Amino acid sequence: MKVELKGYIRLLQKKLWLIVAIALIAGVGAGVKSIFFTQPIYEASSKLIVNQTSNVQGQAMMDFSMIQTNIKLINSYREIIKSSAIMDKVATTYPDLGLTSAQLMNSTSVSTASESQVMSITVQGTTYEKAAKTVNAISNVFQSQIPLIMKIDNVAILSEAKVDSNASPINMKTTLSIIVSLFAGLVLAIALVFLLDYLDDTFKSETELEKELGLPVLTVISKMKKDDLKNTKNYVSQQKVGDGTYVTANQ
Repeated sequence: MKVELKGYIRLLQKKLWLIVAIALIAGVGAGVKSIFFTQPIYEASSKLIVNQTSNVQGQAMMDFSMIQTNIKLINSYREIIKSSAIMDKVATTYPDLGLTSAQLMNSTSVSTASESQVMSITVQGTTYEKAAKTVNAISNVFQSQIPLIMKIDNVAILSEAKVDSNASPINMKTTLSIIVSLFAGLVLAIALVFLLDYLDDTFKSETELEKELGLPVLTVISKMKKDDLKNTKNYVSQQKVGDGTYVTANQ
């Protein structure tokens, strides 16, 4: 096990250039895509509260059953907000938004916390100003239309989106994208190195040959470089027939 681990480490060291190259390509590619080829998306939210009250002796009172009723109504209100009854009204009342009813439905989401009477309407857009104006328009239209639809006036706006807020895009996390891509490229490169080594059946050293055949290595032929071969040819060409080293004996 120890020998195999050392072999894996040597393999990674030998292919370190490939691992680094793939990881850098992945990181740089993610950065370029995030900066130059990603459309920034902004998100704006407003909050509504469903609050049904009943007057008893001139005082506004609320009991537990009313709260539960309001919470159950929220499920219906979530569907009503994204219905054509509301979105068509928003599109016609606020033509300056330049959005159709279908586009409003696709860019809008409604959420609420568990056992809460507060609803959050969230809209995504290519600019924060447009997203804020759109979510505020939906909130106002919904508040004005719900008494006509449900015959009950129990919706109030808690907070609207601030149009002049300095918001950041929700999909432009360049640093995080580069880090994740670098890690993914590193893992992919290591896996590729091991795969290429697994598919390679050639012997890289005399040690591997001894292990495979179970026989000792008697001699090793070193690998010649092109420069060595060129020098050998030049030396042979310089030799002439009859030239050589002779031994003479003195009598």
